[in-house]
Amino acid sequence: YPSGNLAVIVVREKKGRICIVQEDKPNNAEIQAVFMSNGRSTCYYPNGSVWINMSIQGGQYLDQEGRRVRRWTWLNTIMSSGPHIPLSPIFISLNQHVGVRILGQDKITVSFLAMGQQAKFSVGTKVQVSDAGRLPPPTWLGEDELLLLAFRVRILQLFDRLRGCLNFPSNEQWDKIKPPAYLTTQTLKILQLCTTSDISDELRSSVRAIVNA
Repeated sequence: YPSGNLAVIVVREKKGRICIVQEDKPNNAEIQAVFMSNGRSTCYYPNGSVWINMSIQGGQYLDQEGRRVRRWTWLNTIMSSGPHIPLSPIFISLNQHVGVRILGQDKITVSFLAMGQQAKFSVGTKVQVSDAGRLPPPTWLGEDELLLLAFRVRILQLFDRLRGCLNFPSNEQWDKIKPPAYLTTQTLKILQLCTTSDISDELRSSVRAIVNA
């Protein structure tokens, strides 16, 4: 960002890449979007609510209260169990400098614009038509992404706890310190994702244990 704060992070993994968009803050910046090369992606409203969820089957667009505004399926992943629901182009602004354009499964772009300079990140993916019959049941967020977000929040919780211990050495003060609002928001966000994602009960319990520890 023009402020010098980190805006976009691209991490390479064995199975692909993860693109993360952060808000424009020097510390404790919240995640505004996560795009996985396996086709799973999530965008968030400024208040932390899920905005857009996408998987290799399709996606859904939610309002800030969590109500589904629309959903769609990708053209090359039509399943015999249901009809194809076409995608209408989506353009959203995560913040003043970062926008997301969704035109198709392989036509998803994160655009960064600041001080007359622009950078574009192609974060879409493509599932082969021959693989469509072997696609798993619909899921809006995968196990790896949930665990990644849960551990990130847990680490931030531990850092906040450490700061509290340094600022208030007395044990009697610790229980009176409330976590910052951004941590509470992110914890609720992950717990909400546990409810809406198609994951096992064991993993759901593990994620809840991590963020509530």
